Amino acid sequence: MKTKAVLLSLVVVAISIMSFIDKGEHEKHKTLELESEAPMVDKKMMDVSGEEFSLNDLRKMNGMCVIFSCNTCPFVVGSEGNMGWEGRYNNIAKNCEQYQVGLVLVNSNAARRTEGDSMEDMKIRAKEKGFLSKYVIDNNSELANAFGAKTTPHVFLFDSDMKLVYRGAIDDNHKDSEFVDESFLSDAIDNLNSGEEINPADTKATGCSIKRVKK
Repeated sequence: MKTKAVLLSLVVVAISIMSFIDKGEHEKHKTLELESEAPMVDKKMMDVSGEEFSLNDLRKMNGMCVIFSCNTCPFVVGSEGNMGWEGRYNNIAKNCEQYQVGLVLVNSNAARRTEGDSMEDMKIRAKEKGFLSKYVIDNNSELANAFGAKTTPHVFLFDSDMKLVYRGAIDDNHKDSEFVDESFLSDAIDNLNSGEEINPADTKATGCSIKRVKK
């Protein structure tokens, strides 16, 4: 009985320690709250064109949309029987252009630079897909850390004052755009333009975890 009690105590302690660690990791890069101002708006990031841009450079009259993306996540690029969200980027770009909202794709996979997410890989991907938006590299995942971005993709939409008005997913079906029931980002951009309430303003970002370099 005494041995069982000791073992039980050790299990409880272990669970407590793991809970503390998980909470600490979660809080380390806490996701930006709604109505917060965009951080690191002057941070320059290299685009696939060879030019450097900041969020302030790319923002437009009615706001800014930031999508954390990559070249390697099946939720983004698709897989067998799965189209992936990447195929919707150009429609998002056209929607943003129509309503004078800036758009940038950000690759923060710092731990995957030699495994498909290097600048050269990004250039190839952008050319193959004909991206209409800038596609920039986030060195050391600095912007992702400041935003608390968790997944690829993870969307952050800001208004004209660069305050966060929507965060989360692009829509509710990464596998096939033909079967989307709720176009979260598109609706948010439309409502931002018309001055209507954005609802939902917070959805679950689904995808692969951003691959940060462990320190």
